[in-house]
Amino acid sequence: MSAALAYYPGCSQTASAREYDLSTRACCQTLGVELNDVPDWTCCGSTPAHATDHALAAALAARNLAQAMDTGASNLATPCPSCLLALRTAQSRCENEGFKGRVEVLLGRPATLSIRTRSILQVLMEDLGLEALAEKAVRPLKGLRVASYYGCLMTRPVGLMAFEDPDNPTAMDRLFLALGAEAAPFALKTECCGAALGVPRKEAVLELSGRILAAAEESGANVLAVACPLCQMNLDLRREQIEGYTGQRSTLPVLYFTQLLGLALGLPEEALGLGLHNVGTRPVLDILRRTWASEDVG
Repeated sequence: MSAALAYYPGCSQTASAREYDLSTRACCQTLGVELNDVPDWTCCGSTPAHATDHALAAALAARNLAQAMDTGASNLATPCPSCLLALRTAQSRCENEGFKGRVEVLLGRPATLSIRTRSILQVLMEDLGLEALAEKAVRPLKGLRVASYYGCLMTRPVGLMAFEDPDNPTAMDRLFLALGAEAAPFALKTECCGAALGVPRKEAVLELSGRILAAAEESGANVLAVACPLCQMNLDLRREQIEGYTGQRSTLPVLYFTQLLGLALGLPEEALGLGLHNVGTRPVLDILRRTWASEDVG
């Protein structure tokens, strides 16, 4: 890539989803994708802000976009679909001059938000491409059967997110195939996991997340790949709660797509945060180590 990207990590990636940020940075460094953190970035408002005040929500996101533009960046990337939705919603709503004026009063500065915003997944697929990513893979993911779970925000709302088929996205599936893995047919790849309803409607989250885990296991997958920190939290950290509510026990590991990409790139486990999960990742590593050992011997 010729130009550096402004990088908006988002709040989750500095705490509960630290492994997503670690693996994103490690992969991008290996792939030659330069990430420059947005200076003095703050929360984008994420899920709750818009329920309080649309102008406030837009201002929270717009501030980060403006901070990025102040550095001269023309492209911004974030790992988190929820953050991306907040950023793009602010850009879209500020096309209305009246709404933009309300945001600028809150910001105390112009809200010119012409910077291009994309997910890390979209950047890798569009700017590098599958062929280049496959060429960088020194440890193919042979032996893994991966169910790719996109969640409900990666491709929706359709006009706003403008990435992949909203009902049957294939970016991660194609990525894992290029890296040597097998893509499991997974019918619930864009179904909601319950998102941020874990406090007001916990039972709904447990039921929805349980369905997704069950479908992934029925597909024969030995790992579920995700691209959203909230999805990962519900599917990984709530495993005991899901079992208690549904009676369904699952030991299926849930990894970020960047962690699997990092393994294919030959990056060390520590650099990818593989020890930070609730459900252990050893089954995935055991499969890959057997494959790698047999290939080394051969």
